[in-house]
Amino acid sequence: MKDLTPTKSDLEPIEIASIDEIRSLQLDRLKWSVRHAYDNVPMYRERFDAAGVHPDDLRQLSDLSKFPFTYKTDLRDHYPFGLFAVPREQIVRIHASSGTTGKPTVVGYTRGDIDVWADMVARSMRASGTRPGDIVHVAYGYGLFTGGLGAHYGSERLGCSTVPVSGGMTERQVTLIDDFKPSTIMVTPSYMLNILEQFHKQGLDPRESSLQVGIFGAEPWTNAMRAEVEEAFDMHAVDIYGLSEIMGPGVANECVETKDGLHIWEDHFLPEIIDPQTGEPVEDGEMGELVFTTLTKEGLPMIRYRTRDLTRLLPGTARSMRRMEKITGRSDDMIILRGVNVFPTQVEEQVLATGGLTNHFQIELYRAGRMDAMRVHVEAAEDSTDEASKTAAARMLHKHIKDVVGISTEIDVRDPGEIERSQGKAKRVIDNRDKG
Repeated sequence: MKDLTPTKSDLEPIEIASIDEIRSLQLDRLKWSVRHAYDNVPMYRERFDAAGVHPDDLRQLSDLSKFPFTYKTDLRDHYPFGLFAVPREQIVRIHASSGTTGKPTVVGYTRGDIDVWADMVARSMRASGTRPGDIVHVAYGYGLFTGGLGAHYGSERLGCSTVPVSGGMTERQVTLIDDFKPSTIMVTPSYMLNILEQFHKQGLDPRESSLQVGIFGAEPWTNAMRAEVEEAFDMHAVDIYGLSEIMGPGVANECVETKDGLHIWEDHFLPEIIDPQTGEPVEDGEMGELVFTTLTKEGLPMIRYRTRDLTRLLPGTARSMRRMEKITGRSDDMIILRGVNVFPTQVEEQVLATGGLTNHFQIELYRAGRMDAMRVHVEAAEDSTDEASKTAAARMLHKHIKDVVGISTEIDVRDPGEIERSQGKAKRVIDNRDKG
């Protein structure tokens, strides 16, 4: 792989500023953001007053823990525009995510918010190894989902030639990569595996492609998947993190020269880690739930927003700002099976570590009598479709999951192509416990 380490002159001064400088900037911006939310969003005013706190109580960063949390349900409860902190006429962009309860969560951006978003995605892309003038293939979905347009504006802000492919039509994706010769692809990691599969179907060697950088986000993925993609394409695979409620993609990003966790752009987003059960803050280095407060957001400020993502905070390395580990799972999609906490990423690691299987899998939860049970559906590799190979792979995967995760699970090894393919975010867990 090509060395894409940026030079010091490529970086913004704040990226390598002292910790004291960063904390001072954060405190100034935090005071503004909390006051902005209190003065302009009735929900925040009511919630702060009920908790007995006021923006004037914020004298140091640690005082933020006195303020109440914001939850995803708050966006649904105030649908569609009830949490906007500026007049609706000043909102120049509206995005929304699909909701499981019928109503989507709606987010809005001022012109200033859009500019910051573009800057943060451009910074993330530069950290990934992309440079001005590169061709960028954007395969995130466009539309109400923030991925496609977030990546698009960041790519243009960096000065790249942007190809707005969006998701789906995998055969065309590969044709355009082969014809246009992009150096960077921005896509969900599960869909990148579909693209890899299509390369092979078209008889193309992915290692001979023009791709040098893959910027993968929108779903958890493992270092095992990173190794597989990097080996398959001879490219760098880096992680980008974001969520619509806070901004979209570009809240944090790995640096291509280290790939040791995602540097959070702390000049715009203040992270905390809390115990997901008690809500109490924990020290940096301890695992817990990630909480964000926006520092510069005008249209939709978020104060102590509970992301439900599980990670831990670590000191900066390639940049001064703190890092977060790759997301291990979510506190609200954690599977509790016979008293054991299980995350889809743990199962994925064992699938990738088992010979004779592809990387496509789904977890099915079902009822066995009065007990919850789990079945893992996987695909046999092309050269391992005979029954003896399938049986051996199933036995080995069962052992891996039992030894590492700590539970027994049924393994269903299918023929190649039988697991439903993702056109965006992979649907890893199918819950059939209430059926039959």
